[in-house]
Amino acid sequence: MPRWRDLEPFLKTRPLPLAAVERRLARCLCVDDFERLARRRVPPAVWDYVYGGSDGEIAMARNREAFGRVEFRPTLFDAVAEPDVSTTILGRRAAAPIILAPTGYTRLSEHSGERAVAAAAAAAGVPYTLSTYATTSITDAAAAAPGGRNWFQVYLMKDRSVSEAHIAEAATQGYEALMLTVDTSISGYKRMDKRNGFAIPPQLTARTMAGMARHPGWVANILSTEPLRFATFPDGSEYARWGMSNELREQAIRPADISWLKERWTGPVIVKGLLSVADAVAAVEAGADAVVLSNHGGRQLDRAPVPLELLGPVVDAVGGRAEVYLDSGIRSGGDVAAALAFGAQAVMIGRAYLYGLMVGGQRGVAAVLGLLADELSRAMSLIGVGAVTDLRRDHVRLRER
Repeated sequence: MPRWRDLEPFLKTRPLPLAAVERRLARCLCVDDFERLARRRVPPAVWDYVYGGSDGEIAMARNREAFGRVEFRPTLFDAVAEPDVSTTILGRRAAAPIILAPTGYTRLSEHSGERAVAAAAAAAGVPYTLSTYATTSITDAAAAAPGGRNWFQVYLMKDRSVSEAHIAEAATQGYEALMLTVDTSISGYKRMDKRNGFAIPPQLTARTMAGMARHPGWVANILSTEPLRFATFPDGSEYARWGMSNELREQAIRPADISWLKERWTGPVIVKGLLSVADAVAAVEAGADAVVLSNHGGRQLDRAPVPLELLGPVVDAVGGRAEVYLDSGIRSGGDVAAALAFGAQAVMIGRAYLYGLMVGGQRGVAAVLGLLADELSRAMSLIGVGAVTDLRRDHVRLRER
């Protein structure tokens, strides 16, 4: 029989985190883990809003299917022990090639909402984009991350004075860039939201009340903090009323609207939601400093093109004249590495950081960002590159279906 001193080296135990948030975060080894835990933290109607896609969710599934077909081609004689995952975004250093995408109604996921996300992004050294339909004001989000790279996402309104007020406030609060979203002339149709009667503030139907009853902590936090509303608009504004966005938002975006923004904004202008080479070229020729290939995470036009499959041709068409970012489907550092190898300057994440927010507030968002950076570093080391700029197309390919 082995003696105790022979077994002792194999019987080490780890201290159990005392705080509930720390225990939850310790269980999350990948974004899938964050997703599973996040689903338990919020009422079903909130989960369906964050997780779901439009119509039959075909575009959402295809986004992930495309990343599943990625094959890396490592250069094994160039192995690197400690790669540098930092990069430049819009001419400034970023600690990782990751941008936090705009997400509406963020305080539904966790009561600290956009403040927590902005602060986590600032601490991680990456940009954060506040949505026009944020539940925290432009000024308050900036105050939560005074040293951060804060961007503001613009939905142009038919009444341009409303958009001009947003632009002026963003400038006053030191926002770095504007992001014009062009793929939402109307909102995509989400069946689960319709079934749930999803609205801001939440509607107290029998279905939603049953869901909320199983999440008293979420209800208590929402009821004991500032009212849930579209906070970038003044109190009482018709723009802050649920269900009015399609009627009030500009439904015919043109390249001239990019020029209109450039005339009113001294910083960079980014155009998000492009899904063709022709539109990317038109945006750059109209003055865009960067373009984002995105199908809105599968939340707008179902069966839309997959951004990853468009990335190479768009980079070939506009690379050197504007930066190209990839959005939709990013869930791991390996996905980030693939996008960079195909030519993206950076990627944007949305659902992934919302899952972190649900699980652990600001610490949860920070944990997701740290996880993605670690996964990217490991992938780069195994591929054999020491810097993100060393990732090239000969390191990656899309396998046939």
